[in-house]
Amino acid sequence: MIRIAVTSVFVKDQLKALEFYTTVLGFVEKQNIDMGEARWLTVASAADPDGIELLLEPNTTPIAKAFQEGVFHEGIPATSFAVDDLDAEYARLSGLGVRFTQEPTSMGPVSVAVFDDTCGNLIQLAQMN
Repeated sequence: MIRIAVTSVFVKDQLKALEFYTTVLGFVEKQNIDMGEARWLTVASAADPDGIELLLEPNTTPIAKAFQEGVFHEGIPATSFAVDDLDAEYARLSGLGVRFTQEPTSMGPVSVAVFDDTCGNLIQLAQMN
């Protein structure tokens, strides 16, 4: 059986991303390994700290930077995180100064909102209706 262990988002600054993803979003730091010019830096959900890890991958190559900037410019979320109560999470994050590019919107079986992670990505929050 194949399962997802690690997925990633490109980030402009790994330490800034770690701060945002842990302090603001509430993830927990999992791995922080020196790899020379960058780090193997992962976070996981505080609700499932032994679950899927999110690699905060530096966008240091030209293709990674171009991809990240292109996706952001087109308004496409880099990834999606599940939430139980979208309105409550929207209010909490807005209160912490997070800038949303899309307020909570119902789309049939799912409601979504999109925010800027301050590290070069748009991130979607999704709640199943």
